[in-house]
Amino acid sequence: MTATDRSLELITTAAQAAADKLAHDIIAYDVSDVLSITDAFLLASAPNDRQVKSIVDEIEERLNKELGAKPVRREGDREARWVLLDYVDVVVHVQHSEERVFYALERLWKDCPELDLPEDAKATRGKAKEHAALKAEEDAAAFGDPR
Repeated sequence: MTATDRSLELITTAAQAAADKLAHDIIAYDVSDVLSITDAFLLASAPNDRQVKSIVDEIEERLNKELGAKPVRREGDREARWVLLDYVDVVVHVQHSEERVFYALERLWKDCPELDLPEDAKATRGKAKEHAALKAEEDAAAFGDPR
């Protein structure tokens, strides 16, 4: 079994919304062969809690406005470290970069087919590493460490 056209439409729209809000490392997997509860997962991350919330809000607004889809469940809002939007057909995970590294959901789903995403979403690959390196340089400069 493969993800339905509706699931692909939701994933594509959500991925573009995340990219528009500068999410990092956007990736989607077709999990329909291994899970009976959903067709696809979308993963995205951001370097701070405020941006996680902004990405989640944009995804939710865009899916509702463009596709008439509302999540049946939204979890993790309070801390905004890992917010989950459950649309039944797809589940969207937006994580703080630290949680993304720690939980490494990609490792769990690496055997599932990766779904094609809009170019803007693909262009976010590797942004978390770039951001971490830049932050390390800024921190080192702030503390007088000439790297």
